[in-house]
Amino acid sequence: MTSAQAAPVIDVHTHVVPHGWPDLAAECGGSGWPWLRIDSERDAMIMVGDTQFRPVGAACWDREVRAADMAEDRVDIQVVSPTPVFFNYERPTAQAAAVARIFNDLTLTVTADDPRFVPFCQVPLQDADAACTELDRSLAAGHCGVEIGNHIGDRDLDDEGVVTFLQHCAEVGAPVFVHPWDMSEGPRLDRWMARWLMGMPAETHLSILAMILGGVFDRVPDTLRMCFAHGGGSFPFWLGRADNAWHRRSDLVRGRSEHPPSHYTDRFLVDTVVFEPAALRLLVDTVGEDHVLLGSDYPYPLGERPVGRVVRDSPFLDERVRGKLLSGNALRFLGR
Repeated sequence: MTSAQAAPVIDVHTHVVPHGWPDLAAECGGSGWPWLRIDSERDAMIMVGDTQFRPVGAACWDREVRAADMAEDRVDIQVVSPTPVFFNYERPTAQAAAVARIFNDLTLTVTADDPRFVPFCQVPLQDADAACTELDRSLAAGHCGVEIGNHIGDRDLDDEGVVTFLQHCAEVGAPVFVHPWDMSEGPRLDRWMARWLMGMPAETHLSILAMILGGVFDRVPDTLRMCFAHGGGSFPFWLGRADNAWHRRSDLVRGRSEHPPSHYTDRFLVDTVVFEPAALRLLVDTVGEDHVLLGSDYPYPLGERPVGRVVRDSPFLDERVRGKLLSGNALRFLGR
């Protein structure tokens, strides 16, 4: 281990972009697929059709670059998940399933039986049967869990197909990492990366509400291990507002939930990608010290570097709780 901790420091929120995927139109049909424009040995651009989506560097596909950064940041293990632009939930199931197989297999070439990296797969979430099939195939091939987007068009996480998939995840013991994606667009959101700065937290907030008010946590087994990215978005700050509305406007707000929102905070986890000790304290106070675990959003520029800074620098944490956030809670999430 690279850290002085007795237990491994685990970052549950990192992303991969495999190098050299095939022509997706030729492999899967359709058009307008993502492709990788190689600019140099260490730099590339994710393209979607003719549009630049995101510049990426060697840390996205070179595990030794990742390992060097992990050593510098005192991280022992990374959970390596897809970059959400590859989910393709809006496409026909057969196309999305084919892309999931391609990228899941390529991810394993990056992690390559290296204990420093824990691969999570993607699935064609628009179709529950296909999603379960790809999850099972990927787990058998070496993946350890699954990352899903927080919605499928206008279908949120209380959609019957998604609930079926989550029940299957609980049955097979696969941890689920939920990442916001496909945020709303418009003149007010297309400036200043507002889709990422405001849209992502709002998307995650809405999805946790959908899990609660849609009755999902009342229906899926409590063995389901589920973590939401970016500290649960804006949900922790506005939990009191949700509880107040649940009690005072039960005619509109309760939905299918049996209890107020605060009842369910022990049913999910959130990562620490909140950047400030005050925000981290709110998370710990709101969902509990057993439900917050280290994340970074590595290797993207809106992530935390050095990884774990906010956990290590927060004066309100004692060493026992800090150990849970850096290691123990992630071990439980991963089923280890």
